[in-house]
Amino acid sequence: MTRLTTPFGAKTTAAEVLEGVDLTVRRAVVTGGASGIGIETARALAGAGADVTLAVRNLEAGAAAVDDIVATTGAGADTVRASYLDLSDRSTLTSFGQQWQGPLHILVNNAGIMATPLTRTPEGYELQFANNHLGHFALALALHDALAAGADDAGAAARIVSLSSTGHLRSDVDYDDLMFERREYDPWVAYGQSKTANVLFAVGASAKWAGDGITANAVHPGGIMTNLQRHMDPAEFVRRGWVDENGTPNAVFKTPEQGASTSTLVAASPLVEGVAGRYFEDANEALPFDPSRPGSGVMLYALDPESADRLWKVSLDLIA
Repeated sequence: MTRLTTPFGAKTTAAEVLEGVDLTVRRAVVTGGASGIGIETARALAGAGADVTLAVRNLEAGAAAVDDIVATTGAGADTVRASYLDLSDRSTLTSFGQQWQGPLHILVNNAGIMATPLTRTPEGYELQFANNHLGHFALALALHDALAAGADDAGAAARIVSLSSTGHLRSDVDYDDLMFERREYDPWVAYGQSKTANVLFAVGASAKWAGDGITANAVHPGGIMTNLQRHMDPAEFVRRGWVDENGTPNAVFKTPEQGASTSTLVAASPLVEGVAGRYFEDANEALPFDPSRPGSGVMLYALDPESADRLWKVSLDLIA
């Protein structure tokens, strides 16, 4: 399989990726679209003409994001909206799918949490796995028919973007103890497991839904200072070299506009048409992980089709 490369790179912005691309016939859902790279992904899609729904937990923040996107892109006020969704609440996932009307062409599974203290959902599931993977898995299932209709409607594949992270380098999926019921809880290992699951979901969805005209790919947006770090101790930022003693971010960090570029590429660029089950970073398909290049690349366990199939079956059981 030939690695897909593009003219874009780490510093490309989401708007630059979609320059000259017309999305006026496309409808998109972006989870976590009220802030960070979510709002910038939504802004770029709306700026290219797409009808965009921000799936958010805080409707007040969602309304503010809608106003911001409309004001900065010139999009019609009737083409950008916010709808309620809580990835850790299964009832809202079901209702979101039931309330959706018509075709859907782009689903960006963007929302996420990172390095949280050990927290369990009402079902007893570890929160990061439940939120980052199971919530988006259930949402995609709820929107499957709309995505299939979107593929028929557009004459091209409907696309799912699954937000992963270099965090996936920390851990494969531990099928023997998914929910940290026996092993000691480590917030970063739990995060890594959930991010590996995000890649495996893209592999699984691409295999299972290819006949429906649906493709899925995973992306690492890069290091960006957003609300994702809200559960971390600020002193840890300094210890990790993310900021200096004065709070100035390390130059390796991207802006949210740059961080959204890889999601936007996979969501809507003609360069990725027909591509499925792959992992992208810096607006290009990633290379396999190499210890000489720490902090980049993709682990082969995250692209393993047998593991993807196993995770799919386990996930179906967990949300049944």
